Amino acid sequence: MSGRPLDVLEASLGDRVTVRLKTGDEYVGDLAGYDQHMNLVLEDVTVPVDGEVDGEVPAEDTTIIRGDNVVSITP
Repeated sequence: MSGRPLDVLEASLGDRVTVRLKTGDEYVGDLAGYDQHMNLVLEDVTVPVDGEVDGEVPAEDTTIIRGDNVVSITP
């Protein structure tokens, strides 16, 4: 896999990813889509409680995250 960000996103389509935002919030969901600005579409989204994945709570079925707010995406 190439280290280019969009190539990593392409390879991660349909996989579970963790997205960290500038606010410190994290979303865990299935990557359903993205664009050249790294705007993301996540499905079956949960939000870790107190940073622990075991304490996840459901957020939304589909969430759109603006790329300007993204700090990191972990496949």
